[in-house]
Order: sequence, then C-alpha cells, then structure tokens
Amino acid sequence: MASPGSGFWSFGSEDGSGDPENPGTARAWCQVAQKFTGGIGNKLCALLYGDSEKPAENGGSVAPRAATRKVACTCDQKPCSCPKADVNYAFLHATDLLPACDGERPTLAFLQDVMNILLQYVVKSFDRSTKVIDFHYPNELLQEYNWELADQPQNLEEILTHCQTTLKYAIKTGHPRYFNQLSTGLDMVGLAADWLTSTANTNMFTYEIAPVFVLLEYVTLKKMREIIGWPGGSGDGIFSPGGAISNMYAMLIARYKMFPEVKEKGMAAVPRLIAFTSEHSHFSLKKGAAALGIGTDSVILIKCDERGKMIPSDLERRILEVKQKGFVPFLVSATAGTTVYGAFDPLLAVADICKKYKIWMHVDAAWGGGLLMSRKHKWKLSGVERANSVTWNPHKMMGVPLQCSALLVREEGLMQSCNQMHASYLFQQDKHYDLSYDTGDKALQCGRHVDVFKLWLMWRAKGTTGFEAHIDKCLELAEYLYNIIKNREGYEMVFDGKPQHTNVCFWFVPPSLRVLEDNEERMSRLSKVAPVIKARMMEYGTTMVSYQPLGDKVNFFRMVISNPAATHQDIDFLIEEIERLGQDL
Repeated sequence: MASPGSGFWSFGSEDGSGDPENPGTARAWCQVAQKFTGGIGNKLCALLYGDSEKPAENGGSVAPRAATRKVACTCDQKPCSCPKADVNYAFLHATDLLPACDGERPTLAFLQDVMNILLQYVVKSFDRSTKVIDFHYPNELLQEYNWELADQPQNLEEILTHCQTTLKYAIKTGHPRYFNQLSTGLDMVGLAADWLTSTANTNMFTYEIAPVFVLLEYVTLKKMREIIGWPGGSGDGIFSPGGAISNMYAMLIARYKMFPEVKEKGMAAVPRLIAFTSEHSHFSLKKGAAALGIGTDSVILIKCDERGKMIPSDLERRILEVKQKGFVPFLVSATAGTTVYGAFDPLLAVADICKKYKIWMHVDAAWGGGLLMSRKHKWKLSGVERANSVTWNPHKMMGVPLQCSALLVREEGLMQSCNQMHASYLFQQDKHYDLSYDTGDKALQCGRHVDVFKLWLMWRAKGTTGFEAHIDKCLELAEYLYNIIKNREGYEMVFDGKPQHTNVCFWFVPPSLRVLEDNEERMSRLSKVAPVIKARMMEYGTTMVSYQPLGDKVNFFRMVISNPAATHQDIDFLIEEIERLGQDL
C-alpha cells in the first residue's frame, strides 16, 4: 500500500508522477476539483494546503509541496498558522477522523484519497484498453487476501488498500464491452446523486427527516404515471429495492383489493387464489407468491408463442379452468420486455381478458418500461395504461445506478390502506405539516433507501429527450448486431425476426459442428459451446455476455445492450471475440 505522497495523488499514472513532491499533481487535482465543484474545490484546496499554497484560479503556478496533506494543530484558532505535520495513515485510525476533535483535516485528506481511487476507477471503466474483469476463482481470492474480520482496528493505510483491492477485482459494469446483465453503464450524474444520498444518509419514511427527497419522489412518480397514460398522473406508487419486490407489492395489493380481510385474518380467511403469468416471465412472480403464502403452485404459467409473447387464448382458457375448480383468479401479470427474449406481451388483449373476468392486471415492465420514454418504441407497450399496476426499473434500460425500481398503482390510497400499521412513534397524527407526505406507512419496509434522487437528477440533466436518445441508440445497436449475424456463417438465431428489445439471442456454431446433422448429439455438443466461450471471455477479461438455456433450447447467448457508451465498434469486437474464443471448440 502506497503511503500519502505516492499513488493516491496520481490520476492513472503508475510511473511515480503522482508524487506530492511534484507540484503538477496538486495542480491536476485542484483543477479537477474546481471543474466539478467550482468554489468548493477552491475551498478544499485552500483548507488542505493552506491559504498561501492554494492553486491560482487563472492557471498560475502552484507552490512546491502543495499536495502534502496537513493535520490540524491543537490550538483554538481556526484557521491558524501553526506548523503542521504530514498525514501518515499508518498511524491514523477511523477514530482520528470526524467526529474526533481536530479530525477535520485528516478526514478531508482521507476522503480525498478515497475519491482519487474512485475517480481513477471511473476513468478506467470507460477505457477499452482495460479489462472488463480481472477474474480469479473464489479460492484464489480467499487465499491471496485476508478478508476476515478482527477485533482490533486496522489503520487508515490498510483501509485505503482494501478500497483499491475491492475495485481491482470488481466487474467494470460501466465498461462499453460489458453486456452481461440488463443493468449496465455508469452515468456520471447518477453517480454524483448516489454520492449525495449516501452523504445525506437519511430515511424515506417521513417528510420531517427527508423533506426534499420525499417531494422528489412525489413529483417523479407522478411524472412516471403520466407517461404510463393515467390521467393527470393520478394514482400512487413507491420506489422499492428492485423489480422482484415491486412485483410482490403488486401481488400484495391485488390480493388486498379483492379480499381486504386477508390483512388481519391471513390466508385462512380467503379462498384459493390463483395468479397467471407467462412461461417466459420473471421468477419473482413465483417467489412473491411463496413469500405471501399464496404458494408457487398457485401461479399458472401461460403458453408463449415462438417469439416469447403470452398467448391470450391460453390465458382465457386457464382462467376458465381455474374458475370451474372453484378457485379465484386474482392477478394476471403480463410482461413488457421479458428477461431472455425481450418480448412484449399483447397488453391490449390481456387487458380485455382482465376486464371481462374482473382480475387485477399487473404489467412487469421492469426491463421494457424505459421504452415509454421513446416516441419511436413506446408503441410496444400499447395497453399499459389499462393496467392496475406497473413495475418499472429505471436502473435497467434508463441507466440509473442500482437500485431504482418503481411500483406504480392506478388507484390512489389503496397501497396505503393495504400496508399501513399506524405506528404512533413514527407517524404521529398531530404533526404541523401535511401528513400525506409521510409516505413510509404505505411501504413494507420501515427503513427505506433514497432511490429517487438518482433518477430525478438524471432526468433534470438529460431531460426526457436525453433518455429517449439513450434508448433509441441502444435499440439501434441491437438491430445492428442482429443484421450482422443473422446471415453470418457460424451463427444461428434462436427465433426468427428482428428483436423487439435489445435482447439478441443466438448460438455460435464452431466449425466442427457446422457439418453435423441437426440431431440430439449436435444439440448436446452445442450446449457446451456458450459456457466455454463465456469462461474464456472472463479469463481473458475482454468482454462479458450472458448465456442460458430456455425450454427445449440449449445454451445460447443473450446479448443485451443498455449502456449508451457502447458503439458499433464494440459490437464488432464482441462478434470477433466470440469467433476467436470459439473456433477450436
């Protein structure tokens, strides 16, 4: 671990140019600080380096040793001119940082070094010459480092080492060649918002402790409901810890709407309830049914067509079957953007069936909801405005940092009555402001993270048109990939036709398999291709793309694009890398 006066002051340099003896390093950091923080950067530099050593605002020279961090003296004058000693992290611990007496300067120095580590990682995340992943097997990392927790504290030098080590082996999910998950990319405004909310470190349950955040959640959820198509943005909603929880909220509220007595009396007081969703839907529907006591056997999977869309006639058939058995259909969850195929269920047809049989219609648009921001692509969610509830994850297609998932409900007040417990020690009824802004009692959680600020600040920075451009670009890149490989030797598409979302599903067929007949042996051998190529990708660290089987289809690649940093060249690289790593299989 380098001590202060070494690598922490370097912005990506590994040749010693980051030494604080080099005045150019201090100049570089302060210029960056001023660029991003304006006057705050000037004040930080002045505080850390002393008024006489702060950088000139107009590009003037910086005094030698300007980058040396100083610790505070013991006098009572602030600021003072007493001699300062260099910060030595080897002799400092967390107890020397704020709120320790005279902990201000060590704290600023420490956090500045942490920030340098983070900024270097951010820059490297967008550098195509760096690895997406520095892969090591679990036992290797466990043996190479001591991760155990101890009774005695480590010094701050060791703490900074842990920060560096953690990021060294972290997956660069913002890298333009990381395509592994639905959530990719690293937005700078969203990142800044995440830093701010962690600094504020407050809770979302009442207006009194999160006034601005609560108002921003109100404004943002209303705007999202307007975009869905509910008149005037009416309704309700909440940000939850991910799409799986949002889907469970929908199931919980749908059950309460039909049988409100279940809240007090439990499942024993209601008949057998049945939910319906497509066979390509997210596993969270069954997980929610298990958690709520409805049971996974009470989730009926509806057949899909060859493109992965729910077949409405099969949905109606299964509803009638259930009713004939004396069971009660209470929820249909349609999917707008399935996880694997990126398929959009026919929402208008599903809405007609739900209306006919008086069943709650939920739309899981965790992956596809972002397309509502695009005038070119929002037609794929036609009928979403007829849903009773919608899950929408801005941390997926819209690139908001994890986590950011919204559950939107068309009927106002239903979520509150379903979940409220009237805890008088938190939701007092004699407060001096409008109690409707104390939103915590409509959540399942008590403590709730501030997730809205990332989305709100990005929306202010980009505008709706900025999100639209982001989404349109990702869809265009997916079409570019599809057009290249659909007739390319060695590639077979999992389903015919242009994908509706950015999901492009395909097999790479190595030369050794191209001459084989399409039989069980070929399928068996083909199933092993994608896992081997993926393993080689990770070991080389060049790129990452997911694979999986689905139904009777053996392992295939599922390429998804949600990172606006990706380009046509990155798509070309992926194709060439797959071919390079799979030619000998």
